[in-house]
Amino acid sequence: MNREQISEIAHSNHPIKAPLGDESVRRLLDHALPRGDERVLDLGCGSGEWLLRALAAKPLVRAEGVDISPEGLALAGKAARERGVEERLTLHRTEAEAFTCAHPFDLVLSVGSTHAFGGLLPTLAAAREHLAPGGRVVVGDGFWERTPSPEAVDMLGEFADLATTVDRIAADGWTPVEAHVSSRAELDAYEWSNWGSLASWALDHPDDPDSSHVLDRANTRRSEWLRTYRETWGFVTLVLRRTPGR
Repeated sequence: MNREQISEIAHSNHPIKAPLGDESVRRLLDHALPRGDERVLDLGCGSGEWLLRALAAKPLVRAEGVDISPEGLALAGKAARERGVEERLTLHRTEAEAFTCAHPFDLVLSVGSTHAFGGLLPTLAAAREHLAPGGRVVVGDGFWERTPSPEAVDMLGEFADLATTVDRIAADGWTPVEAHVSSRAELDAYEWSNWGSLASWALDHPDDPDSSHVLDRANTRRSEWLRTYRETWGFVTLVLRRTPGR
């Protein structure tokens, strides 16, 4: 079972692939789509949940999603047909950093996908290439709520604290106009859902050759979260606009 298939199973009960609840997503999209007729791009869309919710909430919005996962894109297309928004959604199977388009976008999304670009600032540089004048970016990434252990850094990567993260974004020429720091409840719900969904799949498919591997993966990742980074890692999602003159 490849990484994309495991990810789809893990997120089957938490379609937003980041630690945000439904109300948090709704509020951020409201800030990101003030007119309601924007053209939206998601770089690393997965199963397209951010786009699907934007299209459902804003009937004049048009959207495009980019991802390398055929499983994720297939789920996005199926959900778009079921929700009646497929005529306003275009999906591209390609690497997010290689995507090009002839027209700019009023909103560029990349939440929980900064690894595809090599980090937060490279993600913003990619978003800038696709952004229309006056447009907005919604980006979500991790940060350290308190000093992490070396094991946590090895596991998750070189994040900064929240203030430093925002300072780096501002120095890069962006102004935050809205943000959401995931609550402890959102962070816990996300992790419990992911590893619980994986474990449930394994228990429900005992004869599948991947069952024991998936169950081991779920148990290992749950333990890593509880023992290594639960108390130190946080997640912030920001709505950004370009700073004049930058």
